[in-house]
Amino acid sequence: MQQIPEKLVQSYSFSPERRHALYRRTLAVVIISQIFGGAGLAAGVTVGALLAQQMLGTAGLAGIPAALFTLGSAGAAFLVGRISQRRGRRAGLASGFIAGGIGAAGVVLAAVTDSVVLLFIALLVYGAGTATNLQARYAGTDLAPPRRRATAVSLAMVSTTLGAVAGPNLVTPMGAFATALGIPALTGPFLLASVAYAFAGLVLYFWLRPDPLLLATAISAQDRAETAPATDSQSTPEPPGNNRGVAVGTTVMVLTQIAMVAIMTMTPVHMQSHGHGLTEVGVVIGIHIGFMYLPSLITGVLVDRLGRVPMAVAAGVTLLAAGIVAATAPAQSMGQLMIALALLGLGWNFGLISGTALIVDATPLETRAKIQGSIDVLIALAGATGGALSGVVVAGTSYAVLSLAGGVLSLLLIPVVVWSQRTTPHN
Repeated sequence: MQQIPEKLVQSYSFSPERRHALYRRTLAVVIISQIFGGAGLAAGVTVGALLAQQMLGTAGLAGIPAALFTLGSAGAAFLVGRISQRRGRRAGLASGFIAGGIGAAGVVLAAVTDSVVLLFIALLVYGAGTATNLQARYAGTDLAPPRRRATAVSLAMVSTTLGAVAGPNLVTPMGAFATALGIPALTGPFLLASVAYAFAGLVLYFWLRPDPLLLATAISAQDRAETAPATDSQSTPEPPGNNRGVAVGTTVMVLTQIAMVAIMTMTPVHMQSHGHGLTEVGVVIGIHIGFMYLPSLITGVLVDRLGRVPMAVAAGVTLLAAGIVAATAPAQSMGQLMIALALLGLGWNFGLISGTALIVDATPLETRAKIQGSIDVLIALAGATGGALSGVVVAGTSYAVLSLAGGVLSLLLIPVVVWSQRTTPHN
């Protein structure tokens, strides 16, 4: 792991006020980067399936883009986690966002040249931005007090709302801009994504100093050396129960990701097939993404005060409600679809923040970024599975069946968290 000068470590180690000020500054930098990152994320969510349907000529494969960029995000999550562990959050997150920007530019080029092969490759690289956008939430927790970790996650996530909500609502003007350039209208949001991801990476690269993960790790090591030098070698292993915390947190995030991605991916296709235009699609997806991130401030406080497990259960119940509302929505009902996608985003928000807090609680600083990256690989693969199967399920059955299946699947996280509560006292 890259080292921070000892004098700098001591200046923060012996000054809680200075450390708190750096914590607040770190959150501010992450917030700024997440605003740009949210705009980049929204492009693939909003028009990725529509672009694939247009280029491939079939709705049955419209879930492929979501599968590809979430699969790409799996590889990126692994790499970003490893880079962050060795060289800090700054290096890992900046690299991931810039790679995502390159991928978005590749999608535009693929559409212009009508190259399906290039489209698939570019979507894989574009997934790096999605993974990085998600992993940035951890950067806010490195210097956070244990009782404010979920709140720190929420502050990092809520800033994504500005870009993520603006992105889908810029579909029409960005489409007009792309048309004016003589390229397909659906590439417009990816033009925006390319620039937005690049800016997010540059903000982190230049301003996230000193690196929060490297500094927190160095301070922790120094504190152990000073308070218990004789037993320092025994202080590194994870505390009892940490493996269970990792397992439960991972399960919560994986199940919520599958349910959310599957329903979200096919909603634009479902809407267009029933006569809704791009502007209406943008509004519904914008509301969905808004509810994915905007409630974070409240969710973080609830997770810290009520507990990780109750909010994980709330995630399963909310996602079930989203599936039921989406499945029963009349084809022409914008209102009910907006409610369904709002609940879908809210349930995902509950699951992600409670699951993230469980993971942070259960991982030591010395291996935290690496473990977090590996877990985000599973989350990305879960999203890829949900995205790939969503088109097949809808083509073979209906959007209603997909929605109900996603809602019911999310309920599986409830017995998992109940199991964790029952078995904890025996460890």
